[in-house]
Amino acid sequence: LDQVTSDYTDIDLTFSGHTHGMQFGVEIPGWIKWSPIKYVYKQWAGLYQEGQQYLYVNRGLGYLGYPGRVGILPEVTVIDLKRG
Repeated sequence: LDQVTSDYTDIDLTFSGHTHGMQFGVEIPGWIKWSPIKYVYKQWAGLYQEGQQYLYVNRGLGYLGYPGRVGILPEVTVIDLKRG
């Protein structure tokens, strides 16, 4: 997770966002997920793992500037936490 410090090894999961997916890209679930935002942020949408740490990045629901999205759907994430 090169954009998040690894100094805090006792943190297992970090929630982050939102990148908007730059409001443009191509996404076919299970096949391809691409947006020009990947050239700005290595971790731009979804769940990433580095060692025993996880980072979840949400694309967000709204927009910035242009009032729409092309190929990148808005995202609302629901996480169910359960006692281990």
